[in-house]
Amino acid sequence: MKILLVGASGTLGTAVRTALTDRGHDVVTVGRTKGDVVRDITDPEAVAGLYGQVTGLDAVVCAAGDAVFKPLGELAAADFAASFRGKALSQIELVRQGARHLPPHGSFTLISGILTHEPIPAGAAASAVNGAVEAFVRAAAIELPPQRINAVSPTIVAESVAAYGAFFPGMEPVPAARVAQAYVRSVEGRQTGQVYRVG
Repeated sequence: MKILLVGASGTLGTAVRTALTDRGHDVVTVGRTKGDVVRDITDPEAVAGLYGQVTGLDAVVCAAGDAVFKPLGELAAADFAASFRGKALSQIELVRQGARHLPPHGSFTLISGILTHEPIPAGAAASAVNGAVEAFVRAAAIELPPQRINAVSPTIVAESVAAYGAFFPGMEPVPAARVAQAYVRSVEGRQTGQVYRVG
């Protein structure tokens, strides 16, 4: 398959790229600053340009998304707006526009995260955004067929513990390679409307 991978240069994205290429897929990487294609998917016009530039896709997968981490009392409206734009609206736009460009057998795999169900202090914006992504996946799954859509919801990945472990006390990390297998399952499987929790 020809697969568009957004966020390919990050820790998780690198593992997803390896897992997909090892299975013989043609992976086109997308990033804000580097990749086969450089685009900022938080800009709907950039998403349109992306689909105009890369054609013949069978699947779109996303391993990128930004959210603001601050105590609730310090979160401003702009922080929530930035979080939704950085992780939810950007991925929704990938699907909204991409549905017109993928074939009937095409699929989308988005990313949410453990904070949907296991909230942490300073994580209210991230929890809200992850929940929005998962709700969108379930809703889109009833309108997209025969195209498919799923989400991967990982806990903290082991390779990121040094940087983010303090935010996730008591949560057992998992290797990025293990999370990547959920992406393989979504791309190569036949399920839709699923949230694959890893961790």
